[in-house]
Amino acid sequence: MFDLRKKTGNYGENLAVIFLKKKGYKIIETNFRTRFGEIDIIAKKDDQIIFVEVRTKTNINFGAPEESINRKKQEKLILMANQYMSVKKLLHNNFRIDGIFIVIEQNNTEIRHLENIINIL
Repeated sequence: MFDLRKKTGNYGENLAVIFLKKKGYKIIETNFRTRFGEIDIIAKKDDQIIFVEVRTKTNINFGAPEESINRKKQEKLILMANQYMSVKKLLHNNFRIDGIFIVIEQNNTEIRHLENIINIL
């Protein structure tokens, strides 16, 4: 079970990278580990650093992928982004946290990109 979830997650992250590149984002790095957790994708567009949380589901019987980004996860994403900015000495740069939500069902793949997800979910 865990292996399938990990494969699904990795597949979703790869789709998200392709999606972002097509939208003109420059991918800085992926799967950056902090002491608070892992940042899925770090990208840049228009002189802004964008941290991207990717959630992939193979069915929505138990809710949409967006629903898994609760207040606690949002706080963790902020901590991880701030730690990255500090470690990379980018504190003078603007940043935001986006979400890419992917649903893969049978022959249909839906990708939703929400910008600045903190406090809107």
